[in-house]
Amino acid sequence: MFIKNVGSICSGIEAASVAWEPLGLMFDWFSEIADFPSRVLEKKYPNTPNLGDMNEIPDKIQKKEITAPDMICGGTPCQAFSLAGWQNGLNDDRGNLTLKFVDIIEANDKVRLENGKDRTVLFWENVEGVLKDKTNAFGCLISSLAGFSDVIEGKKWPNAGIVHGPKRNVAWRVLDAKFFGLPQQRKRLYVMAGGKDFYPENILFEKHEHTLEEYPSAPLVFEKDGHKFEVFREYTDCLYSAYGTKWNGNAAAYNGSLFVVQDDRIRRLSALETERLMGFPDKYTDLKGARKTNRYQATGNSWAVPVVEWIGKRLLAYEKDEFKLGNGNLLLAKRRTDIPNEGFYIDFGKDIIEVNSELTLNCTTVPEESKFSDMRSIVSPDAPEDIYISPVGCYGIIRRKQERNLKINARLEEVLLSISAQMSPEEIEKRSRVQKRGRFSEPEQDNI
Repeated sequence: MFIKNVGSICSGIEAASVAWEPLGLMFDWFSEIADFPSRVLEKKYPNTPNLGDMNEIPDKIQKKEITAPDMICGGTPCQAFSLAGWQNGLNDDRGNLTLKFVDIIEANDKVRLENGKDRTVLFWENVEGVLKDKTNAFGCLISSLAGFSDVIEGKKWPNAGIVHGPKRNVAWRVLDAKFFGLPQQRKRLYVMAGGKDFYPENILFEKHEHTLEEYPSAPLVFEKDGHKFEVFREYTDCLYSAYGTKWNGNAAAYNGSLFVVQDDRIRRLSALETERLMGFPDKYTDLKGARKTNRYQATGNSWAVPVVEWIGKRLLAYEKDEFKLGNGNLLLAKRRTDIPNEGFYIDFGKDIIEVNSELTLNCTTVPEESKFSDMRSIVSPDAPEDIYISPVGCYGIIRRKQERNLKINARLEEVLLSISAQMSPEEIEKRSRVQKRGRFSEPEQDNI
C-alpha cells in the first residue's frame, strides 16, 4: 500500500496537515466553509486550494476537476445520519454532511478504480458520543462504508470494533489524548477504512506487549519564567469549542481544569495555551485582527495533533498481513456477528483482547507506549489582561454553584472566595447589575 496524497473534508484549521506533512504526506485540497478557519488555511497553506462547500466535491472528482487522492480525511457531524436518512434521504444538514462524506468516498473510489488504483483509504474523527446516538447514526455510517445492504443495528456501539463488508473493511477505536503527550483528557473516536485488501485494524489496534501506564502525578503549584502558577489538576478536561466565550457552567468550570492561577490571580487559558493543549505550534491561529474567541473556537473544534500523528505513522508503517481478524480466530467467536453472504462484525469493547495463544490486542484508549506532559508545559506568563477573572466574576461562579447545589473543586472555591473578597458585597452587586448577561453578551468585554 502506497499513500502519498490526501484530501481533507471539514478541514477546520488542519490538524491533519500539521501532523502528516512532516511525515511526507501531501494535501491536494481542503474543504472548509467557516470564515476564520478558512483564513487560517489561506495563511498557513497558500498553495493548497480550499474547495469550500463539500457538497460539490463528488462532482468535481468525477469530472476530474480535482484529484482523486489516495486518502480522504474528515470529521463530519454524524448524529443526524439516521436509519431514516440511510433509506429516504435527510432533511437535517448535519446528517447530510455525513451522507455527503460517503458520497465523496464513493466518487473517489470510482475514479481510482477506473484508473487501476486501490480504493480510497479514509480517516474519520468524531466525539465518542456518536457511539451512543439513539438513531444508530454510527451503525448507518459503518454499514454504508462496508457496503452492506442493510444497516447493522446497535443501540450502543463499543469503543473498538471492526466490520468487514463486501466493499470495504472498517475499524474504529476511541483514544485519549492525555496518553499522547497532551495534558488534556480528550477521548475521540477514530475510524479507518479501505478496500478488501486493506486491514485498518492493523493501524488502530496494537499487539499488546507492554503494561499500560497510568497518568503520572505532577505538581499543581510551580514556578515558570519568574511567575508563580497554580493549576487544579495535572491535565484539563476536554477543551470545548465555546471555551472563552463566556463561563457556561460546564464541568470544567467546577473542577477548575481549564483555569489557571497566575501570581495569585485566576484566569482562563490563553489562546496560545489552548493551541499548545491541542498540539499546535505557538501562535498558529494568531492572525492579524483575529479575535481570541475565534481562536478558541477553531482550536477547540480541531483534532489532537499528536494522536493524528501517531495514526499517520502507523499508517505509513502498515504491514498488510500483520494480523487478520475474523476467520480462524476461534477466541473471537463470541464477539463476532456474521452478516449472511456479506461479511461480519466483531465487538472489541474497550479491552485487552486475547485473539489466540499467540496474539493479544490492545483496543483500549491507552496506546502501548504512552507519552505524558502536564500543565507546566502549557502555561505561559504572557496572558492578556482580559482573560483574568474579576472579583465579580469569581463571585458569580460561587453564586451559581450555590444556586444549583453543585460540587466544586475545594481549592478552586478557596481561590474564588479569596479574590471575590477583594471587593465589597455591595460593589459586587452594583457591578453585577450593569454587567451584560446571557448569550447576547459581548465575549470580548464580559470578564466573567
